[in-house]
Amino acid sequence: MVKIIMHGCNGRMGKMIAGIVAEDPDIEIVCGVDINTAPAEGFPVVSSISEADKGADAVVDFGNAAAVDNVIDWCVSNGIPLVECTTGLGEETLAKLNGAAGAVAVLRSANMSLGINIIQKILRENAAKLTAAGFDVEIVEKHHRTKLDAPSGTALALADSVNEGLTDKKDYVFDRSERRMVRPDTEIGISAVRGGTIVGDHDVIFAGRDEVITLSHTAYSRAVFAKGAVEAAKYIADKKAGMYTMADVLG
Repeated sequence: MVKIIMHGCNGRMGKMIAGIVAEDPDIEIVCGVDINTAPAEGFPVVSSISEADKGADAVVDFGNAAAVDNVIDWCVSNGIPLVECTTGLGEETLAKLNGAAGAVAVLRSANMSLGINIIQKILRENAAKLTAAGFDVEIVEKHHRTKLDAPSGTALALADSVNEGLTDKKDYVFDRSERRMVRPDTEIGISAVRGGTIVGDHDVIFAGRDEVITLSHTAYSRAVFAKGAVEAAKYIADKKAGMYTMADVLG
């Protein structure tokens, strides 16, 4: 039985993870952490990570970006692995997270969805063959109207996965409105759509001569990210210090 601390337990994602864990016999939440200390079903809730159960096997963090540094410090001090799911982290925090991997197991991914991570694996393994055959690469992502960043971190991670499979890396292009020219072979176009309540939609398009291959992922609910985080916690609980990704979880 894997025992976890859920940091951000009373947030939208924290509650989803708690619901998934409640139905999984292989994992349990032994402590929740949230500035909102409203009672949770099945585990105690404290307001600070410093008050959390030190007997846990891992911490899953879906909290506020401003609290991540404290979570990292606590995990390092107590030798407890960390699944870091919080987005919008600054460069200093990302550097601190990388440094923490020298002391404890750390797993971080731009997108915790198992489906997105499978697509990333496909891209790394096949991008070179397709681009060598003359296929152009375009990425289109769609999200709800209240999403602040564009393009999404997932779109950039997908582009990175393409480049990881290539010897000659491609440049990322976000806007072509100021130029009038034939599309060069050296770029990946990345476009963002914002509207309505779209949870998350990503298309990686390989456009060749007389044929198009599209790898698509649609998230109908944020539960897909919660499920991925639970699987990540199970995976990392007994791992030695180092930086891990969802690619490691998938094997």
